[in-house]
Amino acid sequence: MQGEQPDTQISQARFVMVALVAGILTGIFGGLFHLIIESLIEWPAWLARHLHGWRLVAACGLVTMAATVLAVWLTRRYAPEAGGSGVPEIEGSIEGLREVRWPRVLPVKFSAGIAAIGSGLVLGREGPTIHMGGSAALAAADLFRVDGSDRRALLAAGAAAGLACAFNAPMSAVLFVIEETRRQFPYSFRTYMGVFAAALAGTTMTEMISGWQPFMFIETSRAALSALPAFALLGALLGIVGVAFNIGILRMLDFAATVQRRIPYAWPAAVGFAVGALLVLAPKTVTGGERVVSELVAHTPALSVLLLLAAARLATSVASYSAGTPGGIFAPILTLATCIGLAFGTAIELVSPGLLKSLGISPVSFGVVAMAALFTASVRAPAVGIVLVMELTGAYALTLPMLAACLGASLVAQWLGGRPIYEQMLERTLAQAEIAPPAEGQPEAGLAAVPPSDPSRRMRH
Repeated sequence: MQGEQPDTQISQARFVMVALVAGILTGIFGGLFHLIIESLIEWPAWLARHLHGWRLVAACGLVTMAATVLAVWLTRRYAPEAGGSGVPEIEGSIEGLREVRWPRVLPVKFSAGIAAIGSGLVLGREGPTIHMGGSAALAAADLFRVDGSDRRALLAAGAAAGLACAFNAPMSAVLFVIEETRRQFPYSFRTYMGVFAAALAGTTMTEMISGWQPFMFIETSRAALSALPAFALLGALLGIVGVAFNIGILRMLDFAATVQRRIPYAWPAAVGFAVGALLVLAPKTVTGGERVVSELVAHTPALSVLLLLAAARLATSVASYSAGTPGGIFAPILTLATCIGLAFGTAIELVSPGLLKSLGISPVSFGVVAMAALFTASVRAPAVGIVLVMELTGAYALTLPMLAACLGASLVAQWLGGRPIYEQMLERTLAQAEIAPPAEGQPEAGLAAVPPSDPSRRMRH
């Protein structure tokens, strides 16, 4: 399958077949990734059976610190581009500005991601699985000799499979390609069907390996239409939080880079020890947050506790990401949003008792809607955010409130000058590599084959 191919039935079938292979490979790596992390994340409980008091705090701190430093060392030594989410790398590669060296990225993202996320850092699984999915797709592309625009399309399909198997959310994975890579993805019937095929295969294979486990099913009821202004107000608030979250991530990355130049590995060690200690002292403030969301929904704490938890998770999320290990931001965003949404709903109950009941909702409804709104404010992909949250929680009755909140979040984030987090991360990476992104509409042909360090790849805005 060399270069541009006529969109015939044979080419369509062959591309979909290769996309299925890419999805299967992604599902294998993603399923094993989840299975190992779920097994390892119980290590603090095991340690608590043998140690107590300050010895337990110190031991957990040292374990997470060692795992964090190991993950950072593996990443920097063998595949520096495997650090962080991986989504900007995938988008840059589809656009022809970056190169995914899959023989290096795949093992490093897998092993270092397990060490980082399994140790308790506030990171999501979806970043590594998206990056591994793109890498697996390129492995399939090399195997079947796929190049040109089909290779870029296959990369996007693999990334979609990675998101699908991270959250068991295949439809939001398809939308992720449509909305997040809309400028780079080479659309045709066969490439679009390839995304469907990869997401289907990735989700199926992951379920076969790690079983079907709903991310966070939450029972909700349909909200009255008169409640929509409250959800829009929540969305506006989260628009501010989303912009602040993005600024915090980028500034902390710059701070970590400065510390790294002066004292290598000091910042990852400090972050790792602090997170490990918090696993004992305040466990709800750390880890990706999947279990935290379920606990908060089942037993919602007081308003003051929710506000403190939101502030703590904002800090630990930003710090964990800045450490430089593989890890995503989707899950931390969803958990942070749940804290803020529950706090918002609880505050309404305190100010006007009985109001929420008359509207047919509870603070939990605001917690669910907040997930989509904060995701929208940070990533600026509202359709992905809404469908992702509905697939994760099963809260289809809150579709209209999510639309209202995401509208408010998008408008406020835009008016504040906020920009999509992955777009800013990619620009930061390109600036560090002394590569400027292309101007709107500028040709990109031939860039994918040029190594990132080649000065000839430098382009003007």
